[in-house]
Amino acid sequence: MANFINMSPIKEMEIRSTKIIDVVSLAQGIPSFDTPECIKKKAIEAIMEGKTARYSLSPGLLELREAIEHNLAKSEINYDFEKEIIVTAGSIEAITATFLALLEPGDEVLIPDPTYTSYQSAIKTARGVPVFVPLDESRKWAFDIAQLKSRITEKTKAIFFCNPNNPTGTIYEKEQILQILQLAEQHNLYVVSDEVYRDFIYNNAEFVSTGRFSDFRERIIYIFSFSKAYAMTGWRVAFLAADSKITERIIGVHDAMVTCAPVVSQWAALAALEMANNNVVYFREEFIKRKDKICKYFDQMPEFFSYANPDSAYFVFPKFSDKLIDWIEKQTINEDDLREDQKNSNSWKFAIKILNEIGVAVVPGIAFGPSGENHIRLCFGREEEYIDEAMKRLTEYLKKVLPIT
Repeated sequence: MANFINMSPIKEMEIRSTKIIDVVSLAQGIPSFDTPECIKKKAIEAIMEGKTARYSLSPGLLELREAIEHNLAKSEINYDFEKEIIVTAGSIEAITATFLALLEPGDEVLIPDPTYTSYQSAIKTARGVPVFVPLDESRKWAFDIAQLKSRITEKTKAIFFCNPNNPTGTIYEKEQILQILQLAEQHNLYVVSDEVYRDFIYNNAEFVSTGRFSDFRERIIYIFSFSKAYAMTGWRVAFLAADSKITERIIGVHDAMVTCAPVVSQWAALAALEMANNNVVYFREEFIKRKDKICKYFDQMPEFFSYANPDSAYFVFPKFSDKLIDWIEKQTINEDDLREDQKNSNSWKFAIKILNEIGVAVVPGIAFGPSGENHIRLCFGREEEYIDEAMKRLTEYLKKVLPIT
């Protein structure tokens, strides 16, 4: 039987929003900024010089892989550009190629609950089984190591997480990462770490990359995308780094899937590493302003939501109050607006209701795992005027339909 995979709920909400007049979307995690000029100019130069019309080597341009090696070394992450780095067509291709290379049908992969929704699809594409491990919301969605350990079985093959986490903005502590790696060592597991939001750290939080734990390098697959840090979501370029014993298994799958990452995008990625650091600093400063802005709106709505101030990324993941849950459960939604698997979800009902009634698109929390139910995810990577408009509409709507007494 075919392994049926639904479209990502994030993309589903974006598609739904295109059918709404005057919609304001805080759903998909797209930074509002254009790709920096230095990156675009480098890509144009490469095109004009005839450097982009042919395939690169399957692992990627030598120049780019060497630059990635040097960039990682600045953070005490050491991989050989010739044998241990593969440039990919976005991080999801890196993730999917990794699991296609490492998993046998039915192998289990432990993922945090909540976590980025497309991880489930990548694992299922490789005929693996995603197994949720609930995070501890009372500790800003920290890992519960006892919960993680309890879900390891003879079928478990890997532990997979993004650090910082999407949707919660959590940064996992150094000691927790070490405990995860020690568990992996004890049970002969791989550890896949997606660090796409590593450049956006707030609140003086400390971030320690999984890739720095060199004693466990034969288990670690490190993944990074240029999409978020450099405002390059449309360029589809990322990379993975791992011990050569792992990359020699992944490279064949990568070659079969895409041959190589888009060559023009690889030249753009090289420019990003060499010339766009100041842009990344600017983006982070702007995201801090937008984070503070959206959090102030939620501070004014304690009757409806509670939330943890995110330490990273550009999402906030508020939880419905009991009062709001009671109201949602009494609402009726057009049967045609929800699939059968969505009808019993408060977060889906709420997301569809505010999309249809006030033209605000968010992502239902259940999309990120069972623990995400009764939450929504909002992206503050969008322009400030969109944040203001969406939050004003939401605030006014809730105070109208659910008056504060």
